[in-house]
Amino acid sequence: MTTGTPATDTITKVESIDQIQEALGKRAYIADRSLGTALFLALRLGKPLLLEGEAGVGKTEVAKTMADLLDTQLIRLQCYEGLDVNHAVYEWNYAKQMLEIRMLEAEGAARDHALREIFGPEFLIKRPLLQAVEYTNDHPGKRPVLLIDEIDRADEEFEAFLLELLSDFQITVPEIGTIKAAQPPVVIITSNRTRELHDALKRRCLYHWIDYPSIEKEEAIIAARQPHAPQGLARQVSHFMHELRRVDLYKVPGVAETLDWAAALVALDQSDLRQEAVDATLGAILKHQEDVSKVAGGLSKQLIQTATAGANNG
Repeated sequence: MTTGTPATDTITKVESIDQIQEALGKRAYIADRSLGTALFLALRLGKPLLLEGEAGVGKTEVAKTMADLLDTQLIRLQCYEGLDVNHAVYEWNYAKQMLEIRMLEAEGAARDHALREIFGPEFLIKRPLLQAVEYTNDHPGKRPVLLIDEIDRADEEFEAFLLELLSDFQITVPEIGTIKAAQPPVVIITSNRTRELHDALKRRCLYHWIDYPSIEKEEAIIAARQPHAPQGLARQVSHFMHELRRVDLYKVPGVAETLDWAAALVALDQSDLRQEAVDATLGAILKHQEDVSKVAGGLSKQLIQTATAGANNG
């Protein structure tokens, strides 16, 4: 990827950090200035943005919201152990190729000629990375948002393959040739930091850590994402979650769980935190029985009291 080249397409319409924050806010994503700055620089410098943070803090949502903001397509590559080129870049449609060979042979074509005929673009199954490379060629003036999600789940070998792609944004298909992006896509890479990423990958990216939100920010997120939640309930939930994350849990809940919980409480017509409803809905925020057992009962009562007092004082 070319670094430091000013964008010449719709990305230039994003003129300031304040504009990004405001635009994200209109799309119910509450971003602090540091994230707004990282996104602005990623667009201006044409560099991938690596977002790290605990699961559920809104990393993936950044890419979805940016695609909407830029009025472009989101192309998502979900990483997992064993991810290979066939699933990430391209593979041949073998069934279609075999059918074409039989048709050509029935027409009397020589076998070597038939083989040459079946290695064309129409037989190529394009996976996310190739889709992202070709997008700007088919949509002049627009760049897709390429989300490489949870890169830490992929093997180091795939991470190494990604280095070349992020440098040049071109893909070589031996039977067809080299396919190069007219303009590099907007790249957002996320990691839950289950393993350390290689320095070579980090050097190619801008970096931003998304932390758990403050009480005030989490309340604002609830208000934006769950507008039917009473303000008092949103304030109590944000205080409760802030205190809950201090507890020694097997898995600390993220903002995604906060929003699920707020939605569950609203569905139960709750206007504030009550012991019975809290214990009944802990499964919305805690995903391990050990954590549910630890929090339910005495600890949840204590957390409710602290959250209620904090909300009232706030």
